Amino acid sequence: MKTGTESRSQRRFMVLMMFSLFFLTGGIAAAQWFEEQLPPLLPPPQYGNILINRNSVKSDMLPVSFSHWIHRSKYTCRVCHTELEIDMKVNSTEITMDKIGKGQYCGACHDGETAFGQEECQKCHTGDIAAGSDKFKKLPSLPKTGFGNRIDWVEAWKKKLIKPKKALRPGEYSPPTFKKFLTLQAEWNNIPPSIFPHDIHNSWLDCSSCHPDVFNIKLKTTKHFLMTKMFEGKFCGACHLNVAFPLNDCKRCHPAINR
Repeated sequence: MKTGTESRSQRRFMVLMMFSLFFLTGGIAAAQWFEEQLPPLLPPPQYGNILINRNSVKSDMLPVSFSHWIHRSKYTCRVCHTELEIDMKVNSTEITMDKIGKGQYCGACHDGETAFGQEECQKCHTGDIAAGSDKFKKLPSLPKTGFGNRIDWVEAWKKKLIKPKKALRPGEYSPPTFKKFLTLQAEWNNIPPSIFPHDIHNSWLDCSSCHPDVFNIKLKTTKHFLMTKMFEGKFCGACHLNVAFPLNDCKRCHPAINR
């Protein structure tokens, strides 16, 4: 015959087991939900590739295929997105052959001297998101990571294995020296904080790349700074969804996470 003390102990044990099972299955469900929100990852040679088709099809041309990994070893992000004023959202900038011919946008480099000229139409107007994948295999040995292109571009830059230009004309730009680290608490339970290093981002971007359009520091709030918003391409998702290392790589932002 069981005593009252034994029965209470068993009940406490069962309740504890039920709560543990609830939190375990809840955690699994949350992880599955998280994975479902992320866009499917393209093969490494195609990750970050975009098709520019604002005017191409209208002009009876195939869309332009643009590979970020081909360009990022030569130039930092700010060269195109700040200096050449190409918006980060695909197909939102009015890029025309007339403007390119005048040295704007792609024409700043593709002039037949710095890079191949505009007469070689078929090199850009491929209509194929996988264009240039054969060149990916010929990249030099670079530090590896588990997501995106499977290349750790930041580590490659730190080790000077790549030396992307920070401006089209040397000496005309010096990156900001702001090195503040931000510790951002997660909104989900049991998720460690994310760490944001300004200095790494300053090496590739301008302050104006993020402020005030992506992060409005004047508002001094992170009320809507949520993972669900990033899945929509907002905040960090403006880059870390389809071009910079993807949100799948949790440990890059949440270094203490066990994932």
